[in-house]
Amino acid sequence: MNLHHLRLFRAVARDGTLTGAARTLNLSQSAVSIQLRTLETVLGHDLFERRGRGLLLTEAGRIALDHAEAIFRTADDLTATLAQSGNVRRALRVGALSTLSRNFLIGFVTPLIGRRDVELVLRSGAQSDLIRGLEALSLDIVLTNVAPARDAASPYLVQALTEQPVSVVGFPRDTAVPLSLTALLTSEPLILPTPESALRAAFDGLIERLGVVPHIAAEADDMATLRLLARAGAGLAVLPPIVVQDELRSGLLVERAQLQSISEWFLAVTLRRRFPNPLVAEVLGMVNAD
Repeated sequence: MNLHHLRLFRAVARDGTLTGAARTLNLSQSAVSIQLRTLETVLGHDLFERRGRGLLLTEAGRIALDHAEAIFRTADDLTATLAQSGNVRRALRVGALSTLSRNFLIGFVTPLIGRRDVELVLRSGAQSDLIRGLEALSLDIVLTNVAPARDAASPYLVQALTEQPVSVVGFPRDTAVPLSLTALLTSEPLILPTPESALRAAFDGLIERLGVVPHIAAEADDMATLRLLARAGAGLAVLPPIVVQDELRSGLLVERAQLQSISEWFLAVTLRRRFPNPLVAEVLGMVNAD
């Protein structure tokens, strides 16, 4: 048994037919059939059973496929690691949820910026695309505020990096008497995250408890747009202050209120790897040290 046999077996399992697998592998159907029978002989079990015109995995076949996938992940991991081992510079490939605060992303990688021995590769995208990139080893770490679905067999490791407070942020206002939170939330239009976000769900729960019916000026599904809307004076924005830290420092925007009952967790998702990128442990260690 060798990797060639396992690769052929995986192709048949994925396609469900000898014809389709042969086409994918650029082999004849008879060659695929012979190699598959050889693997079954070596393992001592039938790996497929015929169902109509297709092939379905037997119980032994499902077990064999799980092991084959693990073997290929290890092989890919080894290839990716050794491809960099001779380089003086090592790459850290970071994926960030497209809706995540860019200030947080830059803060996360700041300890590595300017190092001559490190190349940073930053990509943004949807959570599903980033997780696929992690599985394909094209990403080393994913930054998100949404924990991926996991079970006992999941290969992901999820680490909480920081809990960020959430505030109501807007232009400064000259008021002799500070407004209560209820009065503040009805005094000006609001700029909110879109309803599918965890932050919006928490805020909707808050205004329900307060009995507030706000005037919503705008909704946005990413922090960068919320920041720009706040800068443009579209209303009061509900977001973590780190998103607008430069505007807060300059005085363009101020925290009009802190929402004590709401916070947002930023998470790092990595993959269990036989040959992990040492820069991942290094950068996570820097975060933990802070």
